[in-house]
Amino acid sequence: MRKMVLILTVLFLSGFNSGKESDIKTQERDYKQAKLAFSELKEALKKDNGSLWNYKLDGPILLISQETRTIIANEADAKGKFVKHGECYIGNFPEKMNISNSAIDWNGKRFTMVAFPLPESKPERLSLLIHESFHRIQPLIGFDSLNQIQCIHLDTKEGRIYLKLELDALKKALNSDKPEDHIKNALLFRQYRYQLFPEAKISENSLEINEGLAEYTGSILSGRTKNELQKYYISKIDWFYTYPTFVRSFAYFTIPVYGFFMRQSDEHWNLKINKHTNLTDFILDFYKARNPEISEKEILQIGRLYNIDSIIKFEQNRELKRLEKIKKFKTQFLGDSIFKIRLENMNIGFNPSNLMPLDSFGIVYPNLRITDNWGILEVDSCGALVSSDFQFVTISYPVMITDTLIRGKGYKLKLDNHWKLVKENTKYTLIKK
Repeated sequence: MRKMVLILTVLFLSGFNSGKESDIKTQERDYKQAKLAFSELKEALKKDNGSLWNYKLDGPILLISQETRTIIANEADAKGKFVKHGECYIGNFPEKMNISNSAIDWNGKRFTMVAFPLPESKPERLSLLIHESFHRIQPLIGFDSLNQIQCIHLDTKEGRIYLKLELDALKKALNSDKPEDHIKNALLFRQYRYQLFPEAKISENSLEINEGLAEYTGSILSGRTKNELQKYYISKIDWFYTYPTFVRSFAYFTIPVYGFFMRQSDEHWNLKINKHTNLTDFILDFYKARNPEISEKEILQIGRLYNIDSIIKFEQNRELKRLEKIKKFKTQFLGDSIFKIRLENMNIGFNPSNLMPLDSFGIVYPNLRITDNWGILEVDSCGALVSSDFQFVTISYPVMITDTLIRGKGYKLKLDNHWKLVKENTKYTLIKK
């Protein structure tokens, strides 16, 4: 069976440098950040003492430089490859592995992995480290083997309109002394979205169970007061609206807010769910907010409370641009002059905020890093198309070819010694020597 590992987090395209004065300064800065972050995290998790999930979140952490691939860890690896340095442990991260904010099984341990630089503020640092620490313990608390589905409907005009209306209702709830009416309206917009896109209830849940719960955990244990959390969630939603696309990133902004409100009346609501729970159904039952059939007239009327006119106007303009982009990408990735590579043992890192569905053909990743049996592909502009079944990645024609390095517009591909580039008719591909 073909092994495939998806790192569904922010991509970091790193080079390997050593010995430079700038690298030494970077390492000194990173070491100071690491010591501070490890201390802050230890204190925060000691206060929680495992109460949020009935399981302690503290454990091994890798903080990795994007520039030098140097590791600073809070404890040794099981294989003894790290070197003790003061209160921390130092190592090097292999080039064939992607640096990302995630959890990773490596050198005999399951680590939380986070890339430098860390956020400037203490609450942001704690949110990030605790979010990724949750990913590390997921399999241990019953959230293992999660199947994540891309929410391609959230790149359509209607999908985006009713997600934005839901989030605007949640923003009003966060600003209100009596939030429940706004929460129920948010859920109304969600249910109407599922009327328009019946498959969305499953696909959205797959991401909210994974990323939504992790982000909820990070924010709740970040040390912010209730008032600070409310302001934080509002600012995060406003920031989310600036994202190019919503298909992979929305869950970071929905479940934390719903979870925050449910926590006000049931501190342990999250202990009543598992990996099979549909969070929408759970929240609807929590607020007794099920609506079997919602009319468009009713939705448009309620939408007037939440900036529906400006939202529709923005999304109509965006839709025209999206259709132009789709036309361009189809020419770029579905024509004859393409470089199509079969994926065998893929590990992929990418930016979850800018993915663009290309109809049924797959997802266009504006930037990514893929490691596979054939080598390392780094795309920093112009994009790549990953097929919906994750069997192929397609990029543009190469413009420079050597035995070990292939370059094209916006990408470079380092080839393993056992592979070579061949041209069949008008299309390039890779084969084993």
